[in-house]
Amino acid sequence: MRNFVRFCLRVIFRCFKIRCNVAFSEDQVPNKGVYVSNHVSYLDPLVLFAFLPGDPIFALNGHLYRRKWIRFFMKTADVILFNPIEPGDIKDLIAKVDSGRLCMIFAEGRMTENGGLMKIYEAPGLVADKSKAPLIPIWISGLQFSYFSKTKGKIPHRPLPRVVVTVGEPRPFKLKDELRRQRDHISNEVYMILREMHFNSIYNPNISLFAQLMKTSKIHAKVNVFKRAMYIEDIKREPNSYKDLIIKSFALGRQFKKMTKRNEHVGVLLPNAIATVCTFFGLSAYERIPVMLNFSTGAANMVSMCKTAVVKKVVTSKAFIIQAKLEEDVEVLKENGLKIVYLEDIAKKVTLRDKLGALLRYKSKRVPHKDGGSKDAVILFTSGSEGTPKAVVLSHANIISNIKQIAAVETIYVNDVVFNALPMFHSFGLTAGTLFPILEGARLFLYPSPLHYRIIAEIVYEIGASVMFGTDTFFRGYGKIAHPFDFHNMRFMYGGAESVKSDTRELWQERAGIRVMEAYGSTECSPVVSANNRIFNRFGSIGKLLPGMEAKITPVEGIEKGGELIVKGPNVLKGYYYSDNPGVLVPPQNGWYNTGDVVEMDEIGFIYIKDRIKRFAKIGGEMVSLNAVDEIVKKAYNNAEEGFNCGVVAVPHESKGEQIVLVTNDKRVTQELIHDYIKRNNMSELYLPRIILFRESIPVFATGKTDNITLKKEVLKELGIVKE
Repeated sequence: MRNFVRFCLRVIFRCFKIRCNVAFSEDQVPNKGVYVSNHVSYLDPLVLFAFLPGDPIFALNGHLYRRKWIRFFMKTADVILFNPIEPGDIKDLIAKVDSGRLCMIFAEGRMTENGGLMKIYEAPGLVADKSKAPLIPIWISGLQFSYFSKTKGKIPHRPLPRVVVTVGEPRPFKLKDELRRQRDHISNEVYMILREMHFNSIYNPNISLFAQLMKTSKIHAKVNVFKRAMYIEDIKREPNSYKDLIIKSFALGRQFKKMTKRNEHVGVLLPNAIATVCTFFGLSAYERIPVMLNFSTGAANMVSMCKTAVVKKVVTSKAFIIQAKLEEDVEVLKENGLKIVYLEDIAKKVTLRDKLGALLRYKSKRVPHKDGGSKDAVILFTSGSEGTPKAVVLSHANIISNIKQIAAVETIYVNDVVFNALPMFHSFGLTAGTLFPILEGARLFLYPSPLHYRIIAEIVYEIGASVMFGTDTFFRGYGKIAHPFDFHNMRFMYGGAESVKSDTRELWQERAGIRVMEAYGSTECSPVVSANNRIFNRFGSIGKLLPGMEAKITPVEGIEKGGELIVKGPNVLKGYYYSDNPGVLVPPQNGWYNTGDVVEMDEIGFIYIKDRIKRFAKIGGEMVSLNAVDEIVKKAYNNAEEGFNCGVVAVPHESKGEQIVLVTNDKRVTQELIHDYIKRNNMSELYLPRIILFRESIPVFATGKTDNITLKKEVLKELGIVKE
């Protein structure tokens, strides 16, 4: 009877586009084991009863067990009432599994309200560990869009969503002895397994960025039959829907197709604006590769970027060039043989026929190139913290994977408003700040500069922004100026590009009650590598690796604890273009990327950055952290006035190898003051800068970080030292 009921349910569910993919065959089903699943709808137990291999016991929480219709359809199944925090229920389930049964537990204990993972109980891990049974992870995807879920208002509902149930391979679950008394670590292990399943279920390695845009539009474009949602806005205050965005991208793309060749690299010299997004997707739709130029670095660097990436044409805007006062820079680009293409001129060439053709393509959901995979998607440039800036080639799979990795770590809603002022030529601003909300269905507001602290605070208040990405420098500036209620609607804030300092966290926690979380990445990783989230967050750490990534820590000479972080994953770059060999792709060795950061990793996967390999000075055979010197100076001079700034570099020394030079904009900083602080805190005198230079301004990148490479060149020149 049970098999007949399950057969009937399978037939019904398949008619409603519900599929189940099992990673192992029926004859490989273990004699005993623990199925553990996410929980997205009331239909979950019925679907799993119909499709799961074997004959599991269903341990249902009260909110499911009390539903008469669920018990009616599962009358022939083994169902027990289960409370994940009740020791007696856990012991009974352990005994049943130990006797040779399979069981099914919803790890969250209740239905999700955001579509992603919520609180994870330790019960599934305890049952698997104590009964010495394998854990079999399950991920249910699609039912969160159904009317049987509790996600109304946060993600769009529709009558017949496509549902895929993925059942992973059985895996042994054995806790480390030293972690046995820490029950939170059990839920941590289960969470990490399910997070990996989540990423694998939503990541398509073959889809192109434009095809993903069309797919997202299909889900989120309309609020109802008569109303179309507005998802993107900039300082012009003219909101655009997905329809508007796609039609404009198609129209621009057709013009780009006429003036360029397939796979040609096209420079993009534009600020954060809807026009920039349309340019990006317009190029991408017709397999032209956008090269995002950093206009804050000056004309010489932009020329160098274009030569490295073999760019012949640069797309920009007359209005932007005038407003940003880049007229001289554009002339330099022209003098170096680059053709400047203005969006205003392209707009005049777009005919009614082009617009109708773009509308037809949108209506038919026709994508010129659906496949992305390893094809080039965008070219960015390193900030230069390791030397001469390199061109970083990222594929469609790189960017799509990173977006889905972020989505698996932190859930974003359709009613979220993401405020992004980070420039799109920066990988953090492009992937996390711009493409992530667009391709995940959240509203986005683009602002052209992160430096307008007071204006940004007012706009955040006006639009009710709920998600924000930035750097410690910018967050500290907003926090000092903003009214506490300006950020009243903020759900979470992520800091990257530089470490989030404790005083910045405290400032936001005290003034606005907002927890600033830290993420870590690099341009070469599209960019996010690791992140904290609201479930697992440790101040001072950069969080855990994103799902789908591997890491190894290699020893570094002179460093006793930790080592250099080396990572691998689908988001790691396709390769580099170097200035001495333009246009020739150099892929990373065996797919591994050396981050250049010295880290430590604790027993449950939290990563702590200790320093940057290139930010060490070797003095008399001893490795001295330049970042530590920077912190010492700031702490020693804690009464500094607003605007105090400093930078620390190492320069060659005849006898000691290297010596430390401090550059500051405040002439009251003295060696005596710093030496006194070092002595009072029992620190080594190796941290004492031997030379102090004064200057009004210190070079910085667009992200607010000190440009140590440029600063070092200037110091070497000022001191008359010729570097070999």
